[in-house]
Amino acid sequence: MKRTIKSIIPAKKKPLGDNMSVDSPLPSPFVRQISPFLMLDHFGPNQITPGNGFYVPPHPHRGFEPVTILFEGEIEHHDSAGNRAAIAGGGVQWMTAGSGFIHSEGAVESFAKAGGTIHGIQLWVNLPREKKMTPPGYQNIQRESIPVLESSGVKLRIISGEVDGTEGPAKTFTPVLAIHGIVSAGGSKTIRVPSSFNAFVYVTRGTLLLASGERADAKHLVWLSNDGDEFDVSAETEAEFLLLAGEPIDEPMVSYGPFVMNDPAEIMQAVEDYQSGAMGYLEE
Repeated sequence: MKRTIKSIIPAKKKPLGDNMSVDSPLPSPFVRQISPFLMLDHFGPNQITPGNGFYVPPHPHRGFEPVTILFEGEIEHHDSAGNRAAIAGGGVQWMTAGSGFIHSEGAVESFAKAGGTIHGIQLWVNLPREKKMTPPGYQNIQRESIPVLESSGVKLRIISGEVDGTEGPAKTFTPVLAIHGIVSAGGSKTIRVPSSFNAFVYVTRGTLLLASGERADAKHLVWLSNDGDEFDVSAETEAEFLLLAGEPIDEPMVSYGPFVMNDPAEIMQAVEDYQSGAMGYLEE
């Protein structure tokens, strides 16, 4: 059975301060979450002029997994758990905030000096109640470690989960399928996704043609119904997308800024723990 489309949701500009913004389709006025996915922010493509990098100062997280999928550029990560690493275009950093950490991100020094294009996705993946206080973790996944399946003019880069017997390198606490797809002009592909998984496709570049005859332009999220176990994508000209699917977490959720827990008391405790230094410290 082919999955039908529940809704096509346009991304909206979300200001971040300092004249910065991202395009965000999730959450939106149409849907709060597509469990286990809580947030998707699309940054760029933006041109960084030589000598002018970017920097996100130290900030906390608890109760979920912040993920950066980088298409172009170079980003360095530093956190209060002692992790310091960098990824370049094609790489992924899969962070587990768990019980809480503080981290910062910014342009790698050499990239900031030379300038270039920065383009990627910031994704928040929820954790189930029993794993929300798991110790923080960090997975540095370089481009070359992500397997690629190619057929019929479509490349699928498998970040997590399994496709046709090929598994992605990212380890997750609940089943999550994350695929970066690149469709050549005239390419087409049928992709299988368990019908029990919530799923959506976010178009990062170009226009996708969907089996229903509908078109999805860049910066639009295609929310798929749970009425089948496969769907088709194709493109008249080159396009790129993220397919994200996962087993839903059927639990209460309360969020406040960078904290995602199950009830308000846990949010209050997260704020207190951050303010008291229980999540560690990270100097700018």
